[in-house]
Amino acid sequence: MERYKNNPIITRKNIPAIPPHLVDVSSVFNPGAIKFGDKYLLMLRVQNRGRETFLLTAQSDNGIHFHIYNKPVHFKGIENVPGKIYHCYDPRITKIDNIYCIMFAMDLDSGCRLGLAQTVDFENFEFMGIVSEDDNRNGVLFPEKMNGKYLRLDRPNKVQLQDGPTSGSAICLSESDNLLHWQTVGVVASGRFHYWDELIGAGPPPIKTEQGWLQIYHGVATHFGSSNIYQAGVMLLDLENPLKVISRSRYNILEPREMYELVGQVPNVVFPSGAIVNEFDAKGFAKLESRIFIYYGAADTCVGLAISTIKTLLKLAMTE
Repeated sequence: MERYKNNPIITRKNIPAIPPHLVDVSSVFNPGAIKFGDKYLLMLRVQNRGRETFLLTAQSDNGIHFHIYNKPVHFKGIENVPGKIYHCYDPRITKIDNIYCIMFAMDLDSGCRLGLAQTVDFENFEFMGIVSEDDNRNGVLFPEKMNGKYLRLDRPNKVQLQDGPTSGSAICLSESDNLLHWQTVGVVASGRFHYWDELIGAGPPPIKTEQGWLQIYHGVATHFGSSNIYQAGVMLLDLENPLKVISRSRYNILEPREMYELVGQVPNVVFPSGAIVNEFDAKGFAKLESRIFIYYGAADTCVGLAISTIKTLLKLAMTE
């Protein structure tokens, strides 16, 4: 992985003032990413000085220099959810047919749930509903149906971090007939105790390659005395049966090393949440030589960009 030389690409100073809530914001991180026409599009998680969370969209011609729009995203219909919604955050964006689906985390009194919204133009967004019954995060949709079912990877929250939130030690595969009601199919991968990925969760949506579904994920090393260290890894899932892991990287592919990754709201964090592949073939497979832009939250404070190729990531996934 190669960090963009002028990282971070987006910081709090790049966020436009949007009175009354977004003025001199505290942080921007964990963006969803998608190619929208010929534009690179990010959906940014922005926190103000009250630690309230807003989502803002940003567009770019080259995937590096972004124009950030001064209108927070509103999911029409979300106001009908009973009870208080504290935060909506960490969006993941998947194009299915001609609709862009946004899956995101929602903090409620009952815990963290997955929410789903849809758009066709990234100007109007419709809230479809809460799509998890139990505490869950890191929901990412596959870009196509399999055997008539929608599929997603998610991460049930069943582990309490010391002095931190609930987390999870397994990535699961779930299926649905309608994107709203989901059933768990099984566990795809679990954390590896005492190594870099003791706790894990899906990153950007899976990428279809001829070799399999390429899945970038995050891992948390919790066995250090004073810190949980968030890193990125990669695994390859079977095209026909994504429950089957073909291969999984032994080593992380990106870890906190730069100052903007080591120091911030949450130190020692690289959190991959968006990826854009530049080239696909006529059958919809990512080309081996295609560049891939991976967008990640750094120390829960700013946005970094790491650049690689599909071929390189596949090779890293097979390093066991």
